[in-house]
Amino acid sequence: MSESASDPLRRSIEVEYWVVEEDGSFTDPGGLVDASPGAEREFVEPVLEVKTTPCDSAAELRKELYERLGDVLSRAEEVGKRLVPLATPVSDETVTELESDRTRIQNRVVGSDFQYARHCVGTHVHVEQRPGREIDQYNALVALDPALALVNSSPYYDGKRLAAGARSKLYRRMTYDDVPHQGRLWRYADDTREWSRRLERRFEEFLVRAEEEGVDRATIEANFDPESAIWTPVQLRAEFGTVEWRSPDCSLPSDALRLANSVADVVHRLDDATLRIEGETGRVTDDRVVLPEFDAVLRHVNAAIEDGLDSETVRSYLDRMGFDVGAYSPVSHEIDGRETVTAAEARELRLTHADRLERDVRNAVRQRE
Repeated sequence: MSESASDPLRRSIEVEYWVVEEDGSFTDPGGLVDASPGAEREFVEPVLEVKTTPCDSAAELRKELYERLGDVLSRAEEVGKRLVPLATPVSDETVTELESDRTRIQNRVVGSDFQYARHCVGTHVHVEQRPGREIDQYNALVALDPALALVNSSPYYDGKRLAAGARSKLYRRMTYDDVPHQGRLWRYADDTREWSRRLERRFEEFLVRAEEEGVDRATIEANFDPESAIWTPVQLRAEFGTVEWRSPDCSLPSDALRLANSVADVVHRLDDATLRIEGETGRVTDDRVVLPEFDAVLRHVNAAIEDGLDSETVRSYLDRMGFDVGAYSPVSHEIDGRETVTAAEARELRLTHADRLERDVRNAVRQRE
């Protein structure tokens, strides 16, 4: 896709990976957190997140992410640890949370279903907000949400097959199933005022529920605000000045970058293109971005989660929306087919995909040399 002739659209990416020992069992990131700028812990023990800064181009984003991952992998090799790009643990595993007020409140509000969120790692894509076009950008990313199918990386949870996109199903239909208005994709918005009203209503609901569960308001407000108290796949982020897409699974860096830059390119077209919401088809051309009605998007999202790229409807939709579908080979379809996965088999899968991640990073470094 050709980019708009206007100013570059800055983009950044956050990638999460499981951290394992050399036998494939989960472990704490330890010193990996200090190996690179942007390396951070997540709310569960065996997960490391690596973030980039906002970058002006696909090339800049690629360079920075691979440099940071290269530094982390070098440290990991020194201490006998590996990074695993699979969206779930695959088998039945105990995943320990890191203690914090924020996590304690989430467990109170969500209840026992919050256990599902502990078993998920993914990728977050940020694109710079354009003044006056923020809602168009938000709506475009809502319509692009079925692109999560391009990087589905685990069909398994708790040792059993769940869906082509197990992580998405865990988040959207299981973790927040008992929390109104949370977890699932929100409808298109008319303007930023409507978005702000949604945040305020959801935050008030969150406050009420947390207080009902015995959390005092001061503690809640010290850990959450209207923006950080919601869980939905697409968000306007005032804190960062971005629109954030949180749907993709974790994947190989090359796939994560390809997807992030493709999404940014579609959003970039809005600088010059006309945006319309109509019908059920959807398409992206040089001068027009047509988003289907929201109910049609939801049907594609559900198929992307349940069937992934095995759904011809999803493939056709993503092709019309500007994605090179043939460039992706989601891991979910490769490792699917078993009814159950043992702990030993899961450890072997983790090591196999840790090898792939390391090769992916090494190949990128060689290409720069």
